[in-house]
Amino acid sequence: MPDEHPIPIRSSLGKFWTLANVLSMFRLVIVLPAVWLLFVDGPLFWVMALVLLAIATDYFDGRVARWSDTVSAWGKVLDPLADKVAGGLVVLALTLRGSLPAWFLALILVRDVVIFLGGMVILRMTTQVPSSLWSGKVAVTAIAITVLAAILKADPEVMRFCLYATTGLLGYSFLRYVVRFIALASRRMGGTAGLPPASEGG
Repeated sequence: MPDEHPIPIRSSLGKFWTLANVLSMFRLVIVLPAVWLLFVDGPLFWVMALVLLAIATDYFDGRVARWSDTVSAWGKVLDPLADKVAGGLVVLALTLRGSLPAWFLALILVRDVVIFLGGMVILRMTTQVPSSLWSGKVAVTAIAITVLAAILKADPEVMRFCLYATTGLLGYSFLRYVVRFIALASRRMGGTAGLPPASEGG
């Protein structure tokens, strides 16, 4: 589960060159050849190897940061950034190839842009780097499963289930971000500083 306690950006972004941050940046590097292979319908083995490796880096970077006690604001920026860029590029390649519908790509892009802009507003209001929510991580995992189904050319019924289930999770996670943003705005209007604790319950 992502760390829900933000780090004041004015105090320190923490150490940049940590193993966890390297894993996040490595995800951005390995996704490029994967996207090219997807676009040209390259060998399935190498496509799957690169995509699974990218998914593995997403699974381990946060855990490595906590295990090694190197959690930093840099990680809170790099991890979701790598998720969004890598996921967006892979979905784009699959959309151009005709394996995923254009509306699914548009949904992901619009959601990510709105959440990014909201994060920038939070940063300006609190001078703190907002953490990713647990529901957002679940949504990213759902996108990864849908991508794998598309790469493996799953049956239409399976693809429809993956698309609609992922859409629901994306919508839910977006609402959780909206709730956090409203809570922050309410606290600011009431004269209370700081980022409110995020609750994923209910």
